[in-house]
This record gives sequence, C-alpha cells and structure tokens, in this order.
Amino acid sequence: MESKYFAFYPGLWVLLISLGAIAQKPGAPCARCPRNALCINATFCRCDPGFTSLSGQTIFSNPLEVCIDINECGPPFYVSCGSFADCHNVEGSHYCECTSGYELLSGGTKFKSEKENTCQDVDECSSGRHQCHNSTYCVNVRESYRCYCPHDWVTRSMPLNSLNTTICKEVPFSSWTPPSGVNSQSLSHFFDKVQKLSRDFSPALAENTIQDLVQEVDELLETPGDLETLPHSEQHCVATNLLIGLEDVLRGLSQLLPNGPLTLHAPAGTELSLNVQEQGVGDVTLGQSQAKMVLNWDVVKESGDFGPSVVGLVSMTGMNKLLAEAPLVLDPAKQAVLHETHKGLWQGVSPVLLSDVNSAFLSNKDTRNLSSAVTFSFSHRPVIPGPQEEMLCVFWEHGQDGCGHWATKGCWMVGTRNTSTTCQCTHLSSFAVLMAQYDVQEEDPTLAAITYVGLSLSLLCLLLAALTFLLCKAIQNTSTSLHLQLSLCLFLAHLLFLTAIDRTEPKVLCAIIAGALHYLYLASFTWMLLEGLHLFLTARNLMVVNYSSVSRFMKKFMFPVGYGVPAVIVAISAASRPHLYGTPTRCWLHTHKGFIWTFLGPVCTIFSINLAFFLMTFWILKNKLSSLNSDVSTLQNTRMLTFKATAQLFILGCTWSLGILQVGPAARAMAYLFTIINSLQGVFIFLVYCLLSQQVREQYRKWLKAVTKTKAESEKYTLSSRATSDDSKPSTEEL
Repeated sequence: MESKYFAFYPGLWVLLISLGAIAQKPGAPCARCPRNALCINATFCRCDPGFTSLSGQTIFSNPLEVCIDINECGPPFYVSCGSFADCHNVEGSHYCECTSGYELLSGGTKFKSEKENTCQDVDECSSGRHQCHNSTYCVNVRESYRCYCPHDWVTRSMPLNSLNTTICKEVPFSSWTPPSGVNSQSLSHFFDKVQKLSRDFSPALAENTIQDLVQEVDELLETPGDLETLPHSEQHCVATNLLIGLEDVLRGLSQLLPNGPLTLHAPAGTELSLNVQEQGVGDVTLGQSQAKMVLNWDVVKESGDFGPSVVGLVSMTGMNKLLAEAPLVLDPAKQAVLHETHKGLWQGVSPVLLSDVNSAFLSNKDTRNLSSAVTFSFSHRPVIPGPQEEMLCVFWEHGQDGCGHWATKGCWMVGTRNTSTTCQCTHLSSFAVLMAQYDVQEEDPTLAAITYVGLSLSLLCLLLAALTFLLCKAIQNTSTSLHLQLSLCLFLAHLLFLTAIDRTEPKVLCAIIAGALHYLYLASFTWMLLEGLHLFLTARNLMVVNYSSVSRFMKKFMFPVGYGVPAVIVAISAASRPHLYGTPTRCWLHTHKGFIWTFLGPVCTIFSINLAFFLMTFWILKNKLSSLNSDVSTLQNTRMLTFKATAQLFILGCTWSLGILQVGPAARAMAYLFTIINSLQGVFIFLVYCLLSQQVREQYRKWLKAVTKTKAESEKYTLSSRATSDDSKPSTEEL
C-alpha cells in the first residue's frame, strides 16, 4: 500500500526535489521540511528563528509549506534601534548601525536593539577624519563637518561629490604695471596711485577700493596730460594696458563683494555696473546711461568654479581720446565682400568712434568662445551713414606687442536706430560702435580708355619691333638681342593683361594667369635692367675702344639673368604662398601679408638701378666726345646720342616711379601721367630702336622698294597678259 502510494505521486517528488525544498535532518526518519526549517519529533516542521511559514503556522507538516524571511525593520515589527541609528534587515535576522557622523562608545559598528544604542556624534575635525583641503579650515557639525574658507578668501572650486572638498583662494590686489617703453608723467602718477591702493588694500573694504580705482581711471582719462602728445601707436599701447589691467583688478576685487548689484559713477563719465551671485540663474542685465549688456549666468561661471559669479561692465568716455586714431582690421570675409563690391577699387577703411568704449568682464577668464552670445546696446550721437560708410560693432583685439586694433570677428549688428545700436558677440573684450568710412577709388573711365588704347598701340609697335629685330640682319648684335627679348616679354605680358586680367573664374585658372603675369612683367623689368647696364657700359667705353669685352659679357650672362632670375622669384613665391595668386576681382597678386612686394620689391630695385645707370650715362654724354666705336657709329653726333639716352628713361622703366607719387593733390595728375607714359612703352621702343635708327630706316626703304617693285612687276605682268589675250581674239574669230 505504501509503495503504491509513492508510485502514485512520482511527479510531486520530482517537483519538490527540483525546487530544492527538501531538507532532511540527520538522525531518525522525519517529515520532509522546507529550507530554513527544523524537524520536530520526526513528524512536524518549524521555521528557523527570523523566518515564518507562508501559512503563518508555527508547526506544520504540509510538504508544500515554505519558510520566508521576517523583515524586522519593517511592518508589523519595526524593531527600534534608538536615536541616530538605522535598522538593517538581513536574511533571518537584522542589525542596527549608527548613522553617518555617529559611532558607538565601544567603538563597534553593529548592535541589536535600542537598549544597546550608545551612538554619539563623531568630531571629524579633531579626530582628523575630515577631507578638507589645506586651504580651508574644518568645522564640526551634527552628523558631518564643513570646510570653510579663511577670512577674505573665496571659494574657487568644488568637485561634485560633496562640499567637503572645497578649495579656497586668496584674492589679492592684482598686479598692474605700466606698459614698457612709454614715457609719460601722467601715466607714472596714475600708477603711483594704483600702487598705493594695492598697499592699503583690505578685503573688508573691497567696495571702497573699487570706487577709488574707478575714480583714478576717470581722472586720468579726463585729463590725460602728456599722453595726448604721444605717438598714436604708443597711445594704443597705453589704452590696451588700461583696459586689460582694469578688467583684471575689478574681476578679483568683485569676488569679495556681497551678493547683489553694484553701480558706481565717476564725475567725468566713467561708470561701473556689476552683479555678484553665488548661484545665478537665467539672464542677467547690466544697465548704464550709455550702454546695456544682457547675458546668461551659465557663461559667467568658469568650469569647475564654485566661487561667486561676477559679471561687470565698465563704460569709459575718456578712452575715446586714446583710441581716436586706432586702426580697424576687417575679417577676411568682409574684405572679400568689399573687394567684390567695389571691383578692386577698395583701398582701406577709416574708422570713426561713435559710442563710448565699454569693457565687459566675468569671473570666467576664458571668454574667447562663449556658449551663448552676449547682447550689447550702445547709445551714440545721431548719425546717418553715407554711400561709402557703414556702422560696425567692433571689439578691441589685443596684439602680441602689447598694443591692439579694432576688429569685427565674432561680433555682428542686430539692429540700429538714429541714436542707438544693438550688437551681439560670442566673446568678451572692450566694445564700441564705430563708423567705417571705406576709402574707395572712383573708377576713371578716361584712365581705363587710355590704358586699353595705349596698350593696344604698344602691342602693335612691339610686334613690328620684334619682327624688325628678327628680320633685319644688318643691325643684329648684342643690343638687338636685348631689344628683341624685352619686346617679346612686354608683348606677351600686355597681351595677357588685356585679355585675361579679369578672368577670375575658375580660381585655378586665375591663379595661373596671375603667376604668368608675375613672371612676364618681372622678366620684362629684368631685361630693362640688362638694357640699362648695356647702355651704361657702352657709354663708358666710348672713350676706350673696348666694346668687344662688353659684348662678350652680355652674351654670356644675359639669358640666364633675363629669364632665370624672374623664374626663381616666382618659383619661391608660388611655393611659399600659392593661395595668394589671384584676387576676387583681378588675376593678380594678393596684397595680404605683403605678398604684392614679391613684385614691387624687384621692380623698385630695378628702376632705381636703371635710374642710376641713366644719370651716369647722361653725365658721360655731357662731355664732348671725340670718337665713337663701331657699335655706336650710326649715331651722327653727341646730340643724337643724348636724345636716345633721354628716351631710354621711358624704355628702362624709370617712369614706373611715378606710381609712388600718386598721393596728395597731384595724385590724379600723376595717375594720368603714369598711365600714358607706361602704356606707351612699346611705342617708345619701336620709335627709338627702329624709326630713329638709320640702318633700320634704310632696311625699311629696301623692303618698301622690293614690295613696290614686286607690285609693279605683278601689275605689268597682268597688263601684258590682258594685251596678249586681246591680240589673240581676232585671229580666233577669223578661223
């Protein structure tokens, strides 16, 4: 019967075994008890202490019963551990533990009930268990401790884990020294007062120190004294020093102020507005009579900084005196737009300050790229921009030399009215609104017409001259070779200038055109230099028959110098800065970083040397010549030689120096003179070397006679053919 019973429930046994719920105690046969239970009288089961049966029975025999843990720390038991202690449940039991900041008198860590509770506060400061930084001091509080900054120090940083790792920093009066190399009694007197404020500085009187400092700056700007007699460059250095130094000192002293806004006014118009907050939220607005600034508190605090957040704005009316002649540097994109708009006639910009100079500072020193833009509103005198004028939002950019300039990068105008302008910037510095007066050279259609007509005539004359030098064998010598190479280089340069100077697209083609023009014009000037050298050597040897040595010297070096030197200059320029070939409006050299001097430098050198050659040649020819060598035998007398030497002034490129004289009241006249003379350089070459040469004129006569004779013979042959044809017609009719 018993075996039959167990055979009847094989599935139940398998289930109980798989659940691990069978617990057989060693000893006599017993009813099978669940886990965490004891066997009683070999028949019943009872849960271990700390456990209870699922059915709630203390003693049970049901093989499906389960013993579960009793949560003594929760309902309905709620074991009391007493004050400053917490109950912790574990399987089958519980324990009590003092809360953080407390410990048992015995030094133990765990106990069972309120009767055993002896928890008392732990003094982390006296016991050395605190983690305060050495820049702070520890104060014990119930259950914990706090780290505080010494008097007159400020909290600088706090990691995210707790207040106990606060780091403090002393706030001294920032070092502020005068700019080097500037001699000014007014400035020295000002810094003497600043040093006195620094020596007498007391953190408890930070507000008074700030007020005195603003007063001293206001007095200096109101009566600058000998600062106004300094060169503009030194005035800009002084202004940069004042702006940076004042920002640094105010940034440090403001952190000692109590929370809240502060506004100060000086008699001459200098104003200071600042706001100090431990935890600023949202936007903050600082307003003055001439300016207003709005920014978000999030950009004020430096990353990891737990000190007070400071934002300030200083308006300095008198600073305009030092920055009145300060230059304005536009960003490259703006310059490109101006070049494109004015088709290369834009020459520069003259700034005029309209508003006061306003300097903004934050407790966050890294203000080069803020997470959100800062909005400024500036008041200024009524103004209406003219045709070549534009109102700009600018900031004072500090230079590495200790000076600076106005710049526009990172600032833009939001809107403007007659007497106010709103700007936004993604960085902080010293700001202002100014009127940019663009210096645009008016395009003169007459000059353009003269250029195209003159170059066209030069092309024709250069072509005729080159053909003459090639075909007229009677005049071929060293001089003729020099004339030929100069004519070819000028012809190609002028032809490329007329046909491709404006082909700015594609940019690669424009850069190639600019490089080709660079090389051809440099080669032309190099051959002009060789022409000048040859002319001087020829004139010098008039008194001594030594022309053969001159001829050998020129034949040996003229081609390597004439074509090699320009190639080296262009190769170095193209290798170092290839992107500066081609401008937005012309296929020529860019003026950025002085790149144009890779052309102007050699040209100025060449025409200066040629001018010296010309003067020395003219001095030699001034003396009476008794004889001439064979190379100059075609010159009839000294007067003809003097005339041709004078004509060399135009051929040798010396007249390019007229471009330097295009300033002042005579600029327009010089522009016309420069254009007329230099565009007709090819005409002068053809006139002097061909039309005024007796040998060339004789050769022209021979060619003309040959052409006339050929034409006459052709006409005679035509008439003879017609006569023969007429005589043959009657005989034909008779037949």
